[in-house]
Amino acid sequence: MALVVPDGGERKMLEYIVNKSAPTALTIRLYVNDVDLSSEGFSASNFTEASGAGYVAVALPGANWVVSTTSGISTARYATGVTFNFSVGQQLYGYYVTNAGGDVMWAEEFPSAPFSLPAGGGSVVVQPQ
Repeated sequence: MALVVPDGGERKMLEYIVNKSAPTALTIRLYVNDVDLSSEGFSASNFTEASGAGYVAVALPGANWVVSTTSGISTARYATGVTFNFSVGQQLYGYYVTNAGGDVMWAEEFPSAPFSLPAGGGSVVVQPQ
């Protein structure tokens, strides 16, 4: 599934654009439940964040984003992949990005979700874009 911006995230982004609210730091998180992203009405309470041994949410500093425009289409891509390590098996559905206030800015389901790590754990690399 493609990246989805929920209604609450759209509102927060508009507040950032018109300087009604100051942008805050972003954090990427993995989730382990099947969330319907098609309605755009989802919020942080809909996600069950991964909690397997070794997992930690990761900050996404603004300086690490690459913003470009090609043929009239602008994109923002995190400069490097974000690696999540697990020392136990885990079933993952996708990732979501929150601001400092806990608002979900966007979410994306992994292709062919759920993605299963074996019992011994492993790593997952995500490159938000």
